[in-house]
Amino acid sequence: MAKTYYSYMMASSSGVLYTGMTNDLRRRTFEHKNKLIEGFTEKYNCNKLVYFESCTDIKSILEREKQIKNWNRSKKERLINKDNPEWRDLSDQIIL
Repeated sequence: MAKTYYSYMMASSSGVLYTGMTNDLRRRTFEHKNKLIEGFTEKYNCNKLVYFESCTDIKSILEREKQIKNWNRSKKERLINKDNPEWRDLSDQIIL
C-alpha cells in the first residue's frame, strides 16, 4: 500500500501562515493545535488547518511544499480561497 504525504497550511487567528508537509496530517494538526512542536507555529499560534493536498510521491510533495513556501502572501491566499474562502478549520474534515 502506498504511503500518502500531505502539503498543508496552518493559519493563526491574526492570519499568519505556516506551510509544512507530513505523512500523518491528523497527528501533525493535533501537534500544531496543542503546541507540541516548538518553533514558528507555537510562537505565532498557527493552529487552524486552512489548506491541504495529498500525494503518494514524497519527492513531489516536498517540491510542492517548497514551491508554496516560496510564494508571496497573495498567491498563498488565492490557493486557500479557491477551496476554503471562509478560511474554516479543515481539521475536522480529515478523512484518513
